[in-house]
Amino acid sequence: MAIPLVNSVASWFLKKRFHQIDLFLKYPHEVQNELLMNLISISKGTEIGKNYDFKSIRNYRDFSQRVPVSSYEDYQNLIERSRKGEKNIFWPKPIKWFAKSSGTTNAKSKFIPVSTDSLEDCHYAAGKDLLCMYLNNNENSTLFDGKNLRLGW
Repeated sequence: MAIPLVNSVASWFLKKRFHQIDLFLKYPHEVQNELLMNLISISKGTEIGKNYDFKSIRNYRDFSQRVPVSSYEDYQNLIERSRKGEKNIFWPKPIKWFAKSSGTTNAKSKFIPVSTDSLEDCHYAAGKDLLCMYLNNNENSTLFDGKNLRLGW
């Protein structure tokens, strides 16, 4: 009896999320601009935000004119400081994790700062969104009924 209830509740939450995904598809420019402005607002007090005067950025054009295209090497010293525990360089919350990437230059490993916000808003959300789209396209599917296979990275 509990499984149908769990399926109903989960389906309701996921359908609500599908509405948001549908808005992304209908208004991609507006959604991307809103996301950019939100990230800039959150990070305006960081070292990067102060260096590029994020508090005066009002739109994508301001951002693209203010923040130059850069290479990993341009930020390597800041990343090393962050890896040693210095805070508020890239993001106002502490950075605890760094993704290791084999770079295309210098043949060295590169470390990419990963915030808890990034994990929640990007990595974890992507899995939920895939599940949401699957259930939306397969309405007779049930979430916790029968066998399931989940792969994590």
